[in-house]
Amino acid sequence: MNLYREVHRPQFHFSAKENWINDPNGLVYCDGTWHLFFQHNPESNIWGNMTWGHAISHDLIHWEQVEHALYPDEHGTMFSGSAVIDHNNTAGFGKGAMLLFYTAAGDCVAPERPYTQCLAHSSDNGRTITKYEGNPIIGNFTKGNRDPKVIWHEGSARWIMALYLIDNEYCLLRSKDCKNWERFQDLTLPGVTECPDFFPLTDESGSLRWLFWGAKGKYLIGSFDGNEFIADTETLTSECGSNGYAAQTWSDAPDGRIVQVSWMNKGLYPEMPFNHQMSIPVELSLIGSGNNARLTRWPVKEFESLRKKTSTLNAQQILGWKNPLVIGIQSDLMEVSLAAVRRGSGRLHMAIRGQAVIIDWDKSELEFQGHTVALPNSQIIEILMLVDKASLEVFINKGVVSASFPFLPGAYLNRLELYSDGEQQVERISVHELDSIW
Repeated sequence: MNLYREVHRPQFHFSAKENWINDPNGLVYCDGTWHLFFQHNPESNIWGNMTWGHAISHDLIHWEQVEHALYPDEHGTMFSGSAVIDHNNTAGFGKGAMLLFYTAAGDCVAPERPYTQCLAHSSDNGRTITKYEGNPIIGNFTKGNRDPKVIWHEGSARWIMALYLIDNEYCLLRSKDCKNWERFQDLTLPGVTECPDFFPLTDESGSLRWLFWGAKGKYLIGSFDGNEFIADTETLTSECGSNGYAAQTWSDAPDGRIVQVSWMNKGLYPEMPFNHQMSIPVELSLIGSGNNARLTRWPVKEFESLRKKTSTLNAQQILGWKNPLVIGIQSDLMEVSLAAVRRGSGRLHMAIRGQAVIIDWDKSELEFQGHTVALPNSQIIEILMLVDKASLEVFINKGVVSASFPFLPGAYLNRLELYSDGEQQVERISVHELDSIW
């Protein structure tokens, strides 16, 4: 089989040339290049031997896998972490150096060694990476503490690190030089473990808000002054699907954008040389204000460059099972958008390459392969679906609800058709056939 043309190979999502991948790591933008480091086993398509893989892009869509970045050493295997650009040379490796923070998972190589946090640096935009000779920079707090996410906080002129501890517990640390760290706050994210992220967004009132994010796509919105994060909300949910995990945002993204990508775990890739993939990069924003502010996630604008042939239909009545609405599409790769009118009862079915996405009005939920997602309380439900070889990503009402799922096709006559229980109305439906990124 030709590389990147295997039968179940994602065609517009990033996957490694071969072998296992999981969490995105070290997401950073530098000198026109988007860097995607990732958890990787270079020797097998199952988890283990954690190494940082590395891919680069100039448009967030087309990726080139390059040489691996971080290999296991005497401190442990290379678990998850983050990266920043040190514009002011606070760490002493040069102005504009790339700094990479990672967990050395000591007990993966020696049971008596704890997990610690370590630092590496690059002065040539990630082509050559050197581990700091003074590692580890942070010792062990508790069993398994990991996944350092580092940002620059302008107000306090400090680096801030969010770090996972244990169970639902996290902490914040700060530093002037990225080598010496002070732990200054502990916090809890109920129901969530691992892979924190911490970033600011402006709500619709113009107020700056801070979001604390965990691996399962749940988050808190609050305030941060460099000394304390104060949550204004209960734990909120953004990723509602079955396989979006360990999302992280890019550091130093241009134009103030907050761009995020997730690991799509639990995927299905039978007898493939690779295992697992990343999500489509999404741009984050807040709708609403105050305690009513909520996060939205939407595919980055660069994704539109993959659109080819387009089919569009205006208002359609879907009248049961016997006369489905068939959309003539010749590609397995598709972007489907529609607006469905809320009904008092019944169900709208969308059969995509033999797999059913169901809108159940009685339960006010979307269902896919037994997993359900609650629908927003609006009269018109706008749905965007991105269908790749092995995944389905769903965005509802401009990304107020988002969900990702593993996907393998079933038997079908038509790649896309709509049918219903009871009369259903679709205001419009548009389908773009998509190019491969490879």
